[in-house]
Amino acid sequence: MIFSSPFFLFAFLPIVIVFYYLMPPRAKNTFLLLASLVFYAWGEPFYVALLIASIIGNYVFGLSFNLVQTRTGRRVVVMLAVAANITFLGYFKYFNFALQNLFFANELTSSLRDYAPHHLPLGISFFTFQALSYVIDVYRRTSPAQSNPFSLALFISSFPQMIAGPIIRYSDVQQQIEHRLHNAPLFVSGVRRFVFGLAKKVLIADVLGMTADTVFASDPASLTAGAVWFGIICFGLQIYFDFSAYSDMAIGLGRMFGFRFKENFNYPFIARSVTEFWDRWHISLGSWFRDYLYIPLGGNRAGVVRTYINLWTVFILCGLWHGASWNFVIWGGLYGFFLVIERIGFGRFLQRAWVPLQHIYLILVYLLTLVFFRVAEFSEATTLLSIMLGLGEQGSLPWSQFYSRGAAITLLLGMVLSVPVYPWICVKMVPLLRYHSLQHFLCQFILIFGLFLITIMGIATNAYTPFIYFRF
Repeated sequence: MIFSSPFFLFAFLPIVIVFYYLMPPRAKNTFLLLASLVFYAWGEPFYVALLIASIIGNYVFGLSFNLVQTRTGRRVVVMLAVAANITFLGYFKYFNFALQNLFFANELTSSLRDYAPHHLPLGISFFTFQALSYVIDVYRRTSPAQSNPFSLALFISSFPQMIAGPIIRYSDVQQQIEHRLHNAPLFVSGVRRFVFGLAKKVLIADVLGMTADTVFASDPASLTAGAVWFGIICFGLQIYFDFSAYSDMAIGLGRMFGFRFKENFNYPFIARSVTEFWDRWHISLGSWFRDYLYIPLGGNRAGVVRTYINLWTVFILCGLWHGASWNFVIWGGLYGFFLVIERIGFGRFLQRAWVPLQHIYLILVYLLTLVFFRVAEFSEATTLLSIMLGLGEQGSLPWSQFYSRGAAITLLLGMVLSVPVYPWICVKMVPLLRYHSLQHFLCQFILIFGLFLITIMGIATNAYTPFIYFRF
């Protein structure tokens, strides 16, 4: 059940909202927890027990810190908690990948294949990282252990952000779980944010996704450089609007239920370097790796060489977090490489360069590395890259073979909306509507309602609604 499905929009969400607000204050969390478990079970009926097991296990680990007060004892508990969560994630996400790479032990791998998971539980990377943030924060004493198991369960399994983020820190919502305000302005802002996200998903990401899929479904050797560039640009905007849309919808849904989640994207394509790009792209994941891996590894406090090693380690693991594939490892390693060279000195050179060149550099890095993110096989990725760079033999399929007026209009719209044009328009309109609150309300209502209707028509006429980050 995805947020853009008719069942979610016209059945599940309205029913949950109505009953949630009919519930007395003390019952709201329990009801929202039950709704979240139903939401997860709808997509993963067999794996919901694993989600509950993760909740129970991390609840026990959290309480264990209250029983063990010595420094050594607390370290043992946190190491056990981290190991349990990583093992849980590793088995379901990386067991098959490990077997495929044990080419030297065919008899062993053939006997182990019966124990391999059939598919990846939805959102396992997201809710496992949230659970890890909880036990680590309790270990660091930045948050108290949660004594109410249902409150912890709500934190880990809350349906607005459980499947595909953003990754929520326990310390950020600890107070909100127990005490949060519900009011009309917050609810309306949540509806507005949700509708904007839904429109980005359906009207931009899905349209560009169809074009990108058509390009990459072709034999790589048959494509011209123009066709590959056209496909990767469409995919680059698709993944941005797909994932940022999900974050918008999650933030909007959170506001409808009284939660205030932090932003997860901040117009990453206006960045002038790879370093700045990762400060703006998937902010919750980047900050998670910084606080729970990069800094504990020593960050930039252990010398220059160690800093570079730490950066590279973090981004290789960031690549693995996205998927069990060597192409994801390469993707993460490439970003680690560019971050390192920017720290070595290229960053200072970049700052002195002409501003448009800074943006071009960032976009080229984004698009070229995205080839490893898009295709599963290393040989296919290298073939596509060689064609893009004019180093390989060109095929016969030009970009015009995949062109359509709808794709071109959507591509142009995506480029415009990927930079802060809409916020600029809003800022310009505020002085005009400052003394006309009724006009401002009517404008907002017409915009939201009209956008929602157009989006629903898009859902009705297009059955293609992939969610890229569901596989993570």
